[in-house]
Amino acid sequence: AYDLYDIGVNQILLGPIGFVAGVACMVFAAILAIRQMILPAAGVVLGGAFLLKADAVVQTIGATII
Repeated sequence: AYDLYDIGVNQILLGPIGFVAGVACMVFAAILAIRQMILPAAGVVLGGAFLLKADAVVQTIGATII
């Protein structure tokens, strides 16, 4: 199962793909906010923040489980 974890978390989520996805979410949230779609923009900001701070989230969940 470590191989799946390594690919899914270390290489995708914590790698450049996760960072680009987080930045894209923030840009999309800005576009939604300009269009006065505040509630969907808030959800997208939360998702983008999760992607940008994924390293801290993974460490926290790992510390909680272990």
